[in-house]
Amino acid sequence: MSIVRHQPGTFYSAAVEYNGLVYVSGQIADDRTQPVKQQTEEVLRKVDAVLALAGTSKSKILSANVWLADIGDRDTMNAVWTAWIDPDNLPARATVQAALATPATLVEVAVICAK
Repeated sequence: MSIVRHQPGTFYSAAVEYNGLVYVSGQIADDRTQPVKQQTEEVLRKVDAVLALAGTSKSKILSANVWLADIGDRDTMNAVWTAWIDPDNLPARATVQAALATPATLVEVAVICAK
């Protein structure tokens, strides 16, 4: 079985495909001047784009990890997540508070998806 790496960079690939699965690396907002709602919307658009690049979609997400700089933003993030996710195909998900890459980074999302 071959391994396919999408958008490889200096430190990681945006996604890696292997054995019918797509592993999407943690996505963060490019515009980190925005509050958590807008950062989450941007992050989920980026997840959609990476999944499309790999030939799959959010309806096939198996697992998601969400990291928040402040767990108090969970309700706001959940509202955006709920509007975005396929309600008929909910993945397993974990959400935790964590120190993220920069103080302005409020949310990061990584997923594992079926092809």
